[in-house]
Amino acid sequence: MFNFSAFAVALLAGSAVAIDFKVNDEQSIKNAAATAAFNTMSTYTSNLTGHIPGKLDTWSQGAALFQTMIEYWYFTGDASNNKAVSQGMYWQRGNNDYFPSNYSQYMGNDDQVAWGLAAMTAAELKYTEDSSMPSWLTLAEGVFQSQIARWDTKSCDGGLRWQIFPYQNGYNIKNAMSNGGLFQLSARLARYTKNQTYSDWAEKIWDWSASVPILNVTEWTINDLVEVKSDCKTHSDLQWTYSYGEYISGAAYMYNLTNGETSKWKSGLDGLLNTSFHKFFPEKYGGKIMVEVTCEPLKTCDRYQEVFKGLFASDLAAVTRMAPHTKSEILQRLQGSAVGAAKQCSGGDNGTVCGQQWYKAKWDGTTDMEAQLSATSLFTSNLVAFEHMNLATKNSSTSTSTTQNASSTATETQGEATSSTKDNGGNFLRSQFGSIGLVLLVSVLVL
Repeated sequence: MFNFSAFAVALLAGSAVAIDFKVNDEQSIKNAAATAAFNTMSTYTSNLTGHIPGKLDTWSQGAALFQTMIEYWYFTGDASNNKAVSQGMYWQRGNNDYFPSNYSQYMGNDDQVAWGLAAMTAAELKYTEDSSMPSWLTLAEGVFQSQIARWDTKSCDGGLRWQIFPYQNGYNIKNAMSNGGLFQLSARLARYTKNQTYSDWAEKIWDWSASVPILNVTEWTINDLVEVKSDCKTHSDLQWTYSYGEYISGAAYMYNLTNGETSKWKSGLDGLLNTSFHKFFPEKYGGKIMVEVTCEPLKTCDRYQEVFKGLFASDLAAVTRMAPHTKSEILQRLQGSAVGAAKQCSGGDNGTVCGQQWYKAKWDGTTDMEAQLSATSLFTSNLVAFEHMNLATKNSSTSTSTTQNASSTATETQGEATSSTKDNGGNFLRSQFGSIGLVLLVSVLVL
């Protein structure tokens, strides 16, 4: 059921002074998250008749959307978007490995693993499962199995290529996002299942990344990619929050799994975290507000890149749960970013649409879903400050992993339109009442 009261308070508060966000007020943060989530899901139409569930303009963005909404549900209790989320997550499952046939010809390894990480989030947070469908763990493991089969030892002694097929432009590249995503997935599976195979793969991917100019374990930096034709010696040193988040959170999960007793993971976690603080929270903006430094100041971020900061915020929140010694420093930056973002969320007809540049007090004119999604993830991530039970203990699986070799009977999507008429609460309200009517309706509900 759509959480009318939470959204009503959030919308009415936000309509006057952008989004009202108070770092020490849990309800204020939930209201901010509710407003941003509403603005995000109001643009999601893939669950309507004639559309393909889980399909956005770019396929991998669906994974980011659903992961964020699962986390939003977990931290706020608002289940109004869950039907749309579950529908999309199951529809795109492919052969239980998030490799659906209608996208498999052009997706990259980084695209596929993004869905595996979303499924892993669902498993960890005990998101509701449909008994007629494979478990979230099964789907996450399916992605893992699919990707390790592509581990390429014929060039550079290992690593995942960015793209999967030789006719794709990125086939001759091995990038941080693909390998970092698989590293994070392996580490999370290792902690969740206690299966040594996953731990071994996490070690292998980390060590390989450090053997090429992707992961620098001296300077603690992460470069964007290496080129296969140069034996992975030629590289791009572009810096992205998303890449750092994958490696930082993966190291945190391994740190947690080994009870902090392995110096490798403590050094990697602290080293990369410290670098990310300096790179992505520039002192010229106060040192506490997140910036996608490679593209954001020039407003050249594409729609993929607009999502990176939100996913980084999510990863940082997870790190505080896996490695509590990081919590104080991380929260300062999540909170500082959220205060900045709340001021930036002052656009659109309702005065709460969020821009990209959280360090600017005035809305920068951005209206797309990706910017709203990042703000939702940021506000939601701030709720980790009020979680009193360590998730590392709270969500560990007590069962063993048994799905790795399971046969699949799932039907792959072929791109045909769905006949579903289910709608999320936000789209329903907009379609029935319009923007002005919606505000009036919410006002009545509050009264």
